[in-house]
Amino acid sequence: MAVKLRLMRMGKKKQPTYRVVAADSRSPRDGRFIEIVGTYEPRAEPSVVKIDSAKAVRWLSQGAQPTDTVQKLLQISGAWADFQASAGAGVSTKASTSRAAATRAVAK
Repeated sequence: MAVKLRLMRMGKKKQPTYRVVAADSRSPRDGRFIEIVGTYEPRAEPSVVKIDSAKAVRWLSQGAQPTDTVQKLLQISGAWADFQASAGAGVSTKASTSRAAATRAVAK
Protein backbone atom coordinates (compact mmCIF):
# COMPACT_ATOMS: atom_id res chain seq x y z
CA MET A 1 0.00 0.00 0.00
CA ALA A 2 1.42 3.41 -1.00
CA VAL A 3 0.84 5.83 1.87
CA LYS A 4 0.75 9.60 1.37
CA LEU A 5 0.62 12.43 3.86
CA ARG A 6 -1.96 14.81 2.41
CA LEU A 7 -4.65 17.35 3.21
CA MET A 8 -8.26 16.41 3.85
CA ARG A 9 -10.73 19.28 3.50
CA MET A 10 -13.09 19.99 6.37
CA GLY A 11 -15.26 22.95 7.33
CA LYS A 12 -18.17 24.79 5.79
CA LYS A 13 -18.53 26.11 2.27
CA LYS A 14 -16.04 28.95 1.65
CA GLN A 15 -14.49 28.35 5.11
CA PRO A 16 -11.99 25.54 4.69
CA THR A 17 -9.95 23.92 7.40
CA TYR A 18 -7.79 20.92 6.64
CA ARG A 19 -6.63 17.81 8.42
CA VAL A 20 -3.18 16.48 7.61
CA VAL A 21 -3.74 12.74 7.30
CA ALA A 22 -1.86 9.58 6.39
CA ALA A 23 -3.94 7.91 3.70
CA ASP A 24 -3.67 5.25 1.02
CA SER A 25 -2.82 7.03 -2.23
CA ARG A 26 -5.73 5.29 -3.99
CA SER A 27 -8.42 6.61 -1.62
CA PRO A 28 -10.32 9.84 -2.44
CA ARG A 29 -9.20 13.22 -1.06
CA ASP A 30 -11.87 13.39 1.63
CA GLY A 31 -12.31 9.63 1.92
CA ARG A 32 -10.83 6.94 4.09
CA PHE A 33 -7.62 7.68 5.96
CA ILE A 34 -5.32 5.78 8.28
CA GLU A 35 -4.41 8.39 10.91
CA ILE A 36 -4.78 12.12 11.59
CA VAL A 37 -1.35 13.73 11.83
CA GLY A 38 -2.36 17.38 12.32
CA THR A 39 -4.51 20.32 11.24
CA TYR A 40 -4.13 23.42 9.07
CA GLU A 41 -6.35 26.51 9.30
CA PRO A 42 -5.51 28.82 6.37
CA ARG A 43 -8.20 31.44 7.11
CA ALA A 44 -6.86 32.35 10.55
CA GLU A 45 -4.55 35.37 10.66
CA PRO A 46 -1.78 34.21 10.72
CA SER A 47 -2.45 30.69 9.44
CA VAL A 48 -2.47 28.00 12.13
CA VAL A 49 -0.48 24.80 11.56
CA LYS A 50 -0.64 22.08 14.23
CA ILE A 51 1.35 18.95 13.41
CA ASP A 52 2.07 16.06 15.78
CA SER A 53 5.78 15.81 15.04
CA ALA A 54 6.16 12.28 16.42
CA LYS A 55 3.38 10.91 14.20
CA ALA A 56 4.68 12.75 11.13
CA VAL A 57 8.26 11.52 11.63
CA ARG A 58 7.03 7.96 12.19
CA TRP A 59 5.04 7.98 8.93
CA LEU A 60 7.87 9.60 6.97
CA SER A 61 10.38 7.09 8.30
CA GLN A 62 8.06 4.26 7.23
CA GLY A 63 8.14 5.60 3.66
CA ALA A 64 5.02 7.80 3.44
CA GLN A 65 5.34 10.45 0.72
CA PRO A 66 4.10 13.96 1.58
CA THR A 67 2.38 16.09 -1.04
CA ASP A 68 4.06 19.40 -1.91
CA THR A 69 1.71 21.42 0.31
CA VAL A 70 2.05 19.04 3.25
CA GLN A 71 5.84 19.09 2.93
CA LYS A 72 5.77 22.90 3.24
CA LEU A 73 3.52 22.62 6.30
CA LEU A 74 5.90 20.06 7.82
CA GLN A 75 8.79 22.48 7.24
CA ILE A 76 6.84 25.31 8.91
CA SER A 77 5.98 23.17 11.94
CA GLY A 78 9.51 21.80 12.28
CA ALA A 79 8.52 18.16 11.77
CA TRP A 80 10.49 17.98 8.51
CA ALA A 81 13.68 19.05 10.31
CA ASP A 82 13.01 16.38 12.96
CA PHE A 83 12.65 13.79 10.18
CA GLN A 84 15.86 14.92 8.48
CA ALA A 85 17.72 14.75 11.80
CA SER A 86 16.41 11.26 12.56
CA ALA A 87 17.16 10.07 9.01
CA GLY A 88 20.71 11.39 9.34
CA ALA A 89 21.10 9.66 12.70
CA GLY A 90 20.88 6.25 11.08
CA VAL A 91 17.17 5.51 11.08
CA SER A 92 16.77 3.47 7.92
CA THR A 93 13.58 3.61 5.92
CA LYS A 94 12.03 0.61 4.27
CA ALA A 95 12.61 2.12 0.81
CA SER A 96 16.30 2.81 1.38
CA THR A 97 16.78 -0.67 2.86
CA SER A 98 15.19 -2.33 -0.16
CA ARG A 99 17.25 -0.13 -2.53
CA ALA A 100 20.43 -1.15 -0.72
CA ALA A 101 19.46 -4.82 -0.95
CA ALA A 102 18.74 -4.45 -4.67
CA THR A 103 22.08 -2.75 -5.21
CA ARG A 104 23.87 -5.58 -3.40
CA ALA A 105 21.97 -8.15 -5.49
CA VAL A 106 22.99 -6.45 -8.74
CA ALA A 107 26.62 -6.18 -7.62
CA LYS A 108 26.83 -9.97 -7.00
